[in-house]
Amino acid sequence: MADTLTIRTAGIVTVQDLGRVGRSRYGLPANGAADQHSARVANVLCGNDDRTPLLEITALDFACVPSADTLVAVTGAPADVTVGGVARSQWEPVSVRAGETIRVTGIRRGLRVYLAVLGSFEADYLQGSCAPDTVLGFGPALRDGDELALRTSCPPIDHPFSRIPLFRLRAPVPTFPTTWTIDVTDGPDRAEFGDTGRRLFDAPFGVSPQSNHIGLRLRGDVPRRVTRGEILSRGVPIGAVEVPAGDELLVLHRGRGVTAGYPVLAVVTATGLSALGQVRPGQTVRFRHRTLDQAVTAHRTQRHAVDALRTRVCTAFDALRIRAPLGS
Repeated sequence: MADTLTIRTAGIVTVQDLGRVGRSRYGLPANGAADQHSARVANVLCGNDDRTPLLEITALDFACVPSADTLVAVTGAPADVTVGGVARSQWEPVSVRAGETIRVTGIRRGLRVYLAVLGSFEADYLQGSCAPDTVLGFGPALRDGDELALRTSCPPIDHPFSRIPLFRLRAPVPTFPTTWTIDVTDGPDRAEFGDTGRRLFDAPFGVSPQSNHIGLRLRGDVPRRVTRGEILSRGVPIGAVEVPAGDELLVLHRGRGVTAGYPVLAVVTATGLSALGQVRPGQTVRFRHRTLDQAVTAHRTQRHAVDALRTRVCTAFDALRIRAPLGS
């Protein structure tokens, strides 16, 4: 029988990857991990391919038990992580012995934590991705007692004398502030807001409890469209900052529908989207304008940091003779 990862305390947890690339033309949302950077780093720390399935833990406490020795990495929002009752670090590989309980509790400052396992686990796929789609009813949240079939095992890795962890890989850890600064570029309808468009950057916006993976609702001094006329429904990108009539902004995230008919004032950058995936209801968001060149540079810088981490992980795993069967 295959070794398994058994869910003991589910909270709110789903199997995720980086989403469905190129399926918007067929009307399918991208979905996938809300914080793509944290998810990507978790897999890299386990020697996995970036797109390998992993667990996305949202807000509530979580616990699981592997039936075989393995290696895991926990990234995302700050939390208390223990293995067999011993506190362990986030953003580094952690050795876990068979039967030890992995707990993630006290998630704070951000909303989501990611847990990757060396070699990953079996998952169902739809259109090239295991990411849940709530509209289609694919990929429900995991429940207590659910088991995931592990694809590989790993002998315990630790210092034989002092029990000091061997890994200090300097993962690129983002900040988790009280007030989030989210970078945006101009949207296609920026000119339709005239001078009121500056309101997007002049004051903070509060995050509504009605926010989810489909989009965030933000309350504040909302810009107003100064032109008249209807806007036909059209394709909208992930990160579109929409301005409907009323007192809220809508910021579309990875579960968004592929078309909409509200004016798009701005578009959140790729790095801003990962930060937005960590924003909790009740927190405050400020927007910061960026040119396309600045947005591309920030994204490349973040990806280069992950690539450099991958090189360090491969070097460490080779030295320790850790096999990463899904390594990139």
